[in-house]
Amino acid sequence: MMIRDTTIGSKLWAVAVWSVVGFFIVNLLAMIATVVTSSFATRWLGTWLPVGWTTRWYSSAWNEFQLWDVLIVTFQVVGLVVLISGVLGVTAAYALARRDFPGKRLLVLLFLLPLLIPPITFGIPLATVLYRTGLAGTFWGVVVANLVPTVPFVILVMIPFIEQIDPKIEAAARVFGANTFKLFIHVLLPLLLPGILAALLLVLVRTIAMFELTFLVAGPTSQTLVVALYYAVFAAGVRAVQSIDAMAVVYMATTLVWLVIALRFVNPTQIVTRAKQQPAH
Repeated sequence: MMIRDTTIGSKLWAVAVWSVVGFFIVNLLAMIATVVTSSFATRWLGTWLPVGWTTRWYSSAWNEFQLWDVLIVTFQVVGLVVLISGVLGVTAAYALARRDFPGKRLLVLLFLLPLLIPPITFGIPLATVLYRTGLAGTFWGVVVANLVPTVPFVILVMIPFIEQIDPKIEAAARVFGANTFKLFIHVLLPLLLPGILAALLLVLVRTIAMFELTFLVAGPTSQTLVVALYYAVFAAGVRAVQSIDAMAVVYMATTLVWLVIALRFVNPTQIVTRAKQQPAH
């Protein structure tokens, strides 16, 4: 009898969990469908479907919100943040993984802080510093602000990948005459590539969606797409809802395209599998 009650309880719990998950997914898809439908609607008030369909809101949003300039800035910011985070993060991770020194744990804890606390908590003091140095409101100010959480993220992702590589492999390469550059290119890079790609993939997605830090330091000519979307919704003036929805669709599509391109070259499941199957030397 006890076993039967336990089985029934487990089934009820599973049904409750899947019901909550299903409810969340249905609501999420409904919101996305509403925004997409509105972006193509000529007029949509009090009916299940719009009165008519049009694509003119996209051209209107493209011109009104200067989306071409915003997209270029977004791509430039994301590309530079990914590149700089990779160079600085992998280098620092290697030093932390291969060297023991006093205060190492404290230093790793400091790297954790930007990932553990809300961005707005350190974003305001960071913005204050950038305004005093003249970087706030500029393109490079946005890049610097986004590097604060992304570089520690790359470091923390890469440390385990580096630690699983036997130092004897590097020592053997040096015995055979490999300098630091050749050691990295021919020995370390092939072994670390899955981890590097995984870290940079997550940095890419995180930077596209980073609103708080970018909002605090961006200027009129250095806004990324997510910040421009916020201003389109809340800035003074009267704007057609359909134009704002069209801009939101462009943002969703841009994020999705970046993610699909990244996943075309990086499969997270294969990365984890390769990391687990890495032979111990």
